[in-house]
Amino acid sequence: MSLFDQLKTWWRTLRGNAYAWPAIDVSLPGGREFHLVGSIHMGTQDMSPLPARLRQKIEQADALIVEANIAGNETPFHNLPVFPPLEERLSEAQLAQLNNKAGELGLSLSLFSTQPLWQIAMALQATQAQQLGLRPAYGIDLQLIQAAQAEQVRIVELEGAARQIALLCELPDNGMALLDDTLTHWHTNARLLQMMISWWLEHPPAAHDVKLPNTFSEGLYDVLMHQRNRAWRDVLCALPAGRYVVAVGALHLYGEGSLAEIMR
Repeated sequence: MSLFDQLKTWWRTLRGNAYAWPAIDVSLPGGREFHLVGSIHMGTQDMSPLPARLRQKIEQADALIVEANIAGNETPFHNLPVFPPLEERLSEAQLAQLNNKAGELGLSLSLFSTQPLWQIAMALQATQAQQLGLRPAYGIDLQLIQAAQAEQVRIVELEGAARQIALLCELPDNGMALLDDTLTHWHTNARLLQMMISWWLEHPPAAHDVKLPNTFSEGLYDVLMHQRNRAWRDVLCALPAGRYVVAVGALHLYGEGSLAEIMR
């Protein structure tokens, strides 16, 4: 990185977030400018429409870069393997804990009986978000994709839905750790969702002062956060000169080993 780029990055760090949404700007040599946006995959009605200044950045961008283009109607969960009943995969204590949580959410365990454990965890998380008032239609990444489509701005995927599903299918014990973490950190995850909503509705965090509660075990955090951040960095650093808006989950944007940190 040139001295000029280093000084520009240092100045942006000192002044904190200059936007009304969670975002960090990163400049790389060769005229590459990245506006990293901390997205939420489900949002509240108050989070729509996007801020006018953010829409302007989309209009001026050479490309919008997202984890996966979710604008289509196709489901990513087709052709998943069928697993033995939950009674054969979970201990009595685990099954009781899952049954209690499903009952609280008004869900029947029969819906999940042969699903992979990571898919059950994601269904629980999605239901929790809906009970907090979040809806997929107001998710930030979907709104950004729709804005890019309206302006005919190119959309680039960092992974794509198929790769994301493949990553989840590769988790040990078909995602037992993700299900355990989801149940163990249930209330912490709710507070984290509310915190991220406040970043969009009230005020965003300062890039240098973000303390996030931990809702993943160390091994799972490395797979779902650190390893993906490094893979995304390699994709972004290989891009040619241009202005890019990059939307990634807000938890990828802050903290140790964040995408913004390792790109600099």
